[in-house]
Amino acid sequence: MTNDQRPSTVDLLTHYRQMRAATLAAIDGLSDAQLTDPSLDGWSIKDYLAHIAFWDDIRAAEVSRISAGYDSTWKMAPEHEDAFGPIAYEARRHISLEQARWEFERSYEALLAAIESATPRALDPSLYGEAALQSTHEAAHTAWIRRWRTERGT
Repeated sequence: MTNDQRPSTVDLLTHYRQMRAATLAAIDGLSDAQLTDPSLDGWSIKDYLAHIAFWDDIRAAEVSRISAGYDSTWKMAPEHEDAFGPIAYEARRHISLEQARWEFERSYEALLAAIESATPRALDPSLYGEAALQSTHEAAHTAWIRRWRTERGT
């Protein structure tokens, strides 16, 4: 899909549901100790769940904002993108595994609800900033989790 093509609501919901199912499959069977072990490129899987939730929160707000006729508030220059990731990580890395799981589920539900109620305007990918409408961000982190599991034989 090019930037000027609009996905349908059904396509977006399917996209996000498939990504979430893949992430849940990737973490299935891991113990709490494995989920909180900071050995995945310096982060724990819990940290990645919180990170994905953070971006789902932003994306859900963007869909709602753009549906309401307003502009994205997440258009950043490349140097800001590079600085923002570590700041977002530091803001959430202290939360418990239980809270990370809650954030991960709640933010996903908010994203799906925002997409379900999106106006036609909100389906225009060109209106979005860093929290792209149809992101593969979660899929990238899921691939890292799978790699980590393969390396550890889990």
